Amino acid sequence: MRFASLTTPTGREPVLILPTPEGDRVLRLGHLAGDVAAILADPDLRERARRAGAEADAADLPRLDPTALAAPVVPGKILCLGYNYRGHVPDGADPTADDPAFPDVFVKTADTLAGPNEAVRIPRAATDVDYEGELAIVIGRTARDVALADALDHVGGYTILNDVSERAWQRRQSQWALGKCSDGFAPLGPWIVTPDEVGDPQDLLVEVERDGVTTVSQSTATTVFSVAFVIHHLSQVMTLHPGDVVTTGTPQKLPAAQAVHRPLADGDAVTVRISRIGALTTRFVAASAPDDSEVAA
Repeated sequence: MRFASLTTPTGREPVLILPTPEGDRVLRLGHLAGDVAAILADPDLRERARRAGAEADAADLPRLDPTALAAPVVPGKILCLGYNYRGHVPDGADPTADDPAFPDVFVKTADTLAGPNEAVRIPRAATDVDYEGELAIVIGRTARDVALADALDHVGGYTILNDVSERAWQRRQSQWALGKCSDGFAPLGPWIVTPDEVGDPQDLLVEVERDGVTTVSQSTATTVFSVAFVIHHLSQVMTLHPGDVVTTGTPQKLPAAQAVHRPLADGDAVTVRISRIGALTTRFVAASAPDDSEVAA
């Protein structure tokens, strides 16, 4: 199943996205729960949503208006990993030789969340904004002290997050918060795909396209820490709640893309594609000039 959130005149509404040969259709689920996280957390609601989707005549449902999509969940916390993909190594070398013992974890704050159609505003103080296309885990069951063997049972689904980063601010300190937490620096979506449709999360192709050029292409099979390990590891020190988002790091840019990389600028667009999940396109816009009240302050 593909769960999404629509922006309506009365607020956000959970929906099921049903693919058809004529395009995606929308089945409204507001009668089941107030948001997608509540449906993911309740086995009965998930089953009712599944039955509703199976019984619906998709041809009679309204077409999806992609511009109406909001972030599929509003997470209580967004936890992210750094340096989780192995890089290219010479033939015959051990690709695991430089693996860290534990994942490098950081937090993106609430104001970083953006929907799949929101443009990211480049802060006036920014000089080196970059993108990171990542597989995002959406927690479906409360997880605390979860055994590795049981970790995937706590996944509600998977989506895509662009971990937008300001490298200059990130390099100014050992902690990354100021480089990762500008407003809107976590576009999320377009929907959440349930684990039964995604299959093995360690067998997904992550690709990033910037202005029509593929800059990243790597399988989640090359991550150091699996989805299951990440959930197990985090749950040893904090409770993961339904709707929380955990991202799994970004692959390295392809050598040709690294050679010509430039900071993101007004008008740029970045698309993150992950097999069996979908695509998330983010547009970037320049910050507006300060108004008189800001200048006076």
